[in-house]
Amino acid sequence: MTDHEYEHVVVDALPDAPNPTRHKKELDEAVGASEFGFNVIVADPGERIPWGYHHHPDHEELFYVLDGTLRVETADGDHTVEAGEAFFVPAGAPQKGVAGADGCRLIAAGAPKDSDRAVIEEECPACGEVTNRDYRVEGDGYVLECAGCGADVDELRPGPES
Repeated sequence: MTDHEYEHVVVDALPDAPNPTRHKKELDEAVGASEFGFNVIVADPGERIPWGYHHHPDHEELFYVLDGTLRVETADGDHTVEAGEAFFVPAGAPQKGVAGADGCRLIAAGAPKDSDRAVIEEECPACGEVTNRDYRVEGDGYVLECAGCGADVDELRPGPES
């Protein structure tokens, strides 16, 4: 007899989380992980993964590409990550992931989980300033707003099969 609670999930059966890609499966949420984030993401060519240019002040990330190609834009330049390769982003380091010409399927893991707040650093199409984004829950997704002028600038919705 054990006091442990093991979890077993079928990844493809999980609902999609709000995001700009075809699918984002939040395995950490599904199994109740409290110390790290773990997502499986499927992105079509050119889709961003999952935010714009951003950083996590106190949260490290690791991307492992299962299929396709991921391009990661950083302050040090662009990095191409092919299937079977991993890319580490230290806490506080800005980055933007974009699926390559054939799309990609990847694992995005990060820790500590409770410090995964993203600070987006992109130009607002409404006011032209480089600002962060606030968000509000709307239906089954999120609407991102410019933290400077309050304009709606993006929507994140679950993938097509949720």
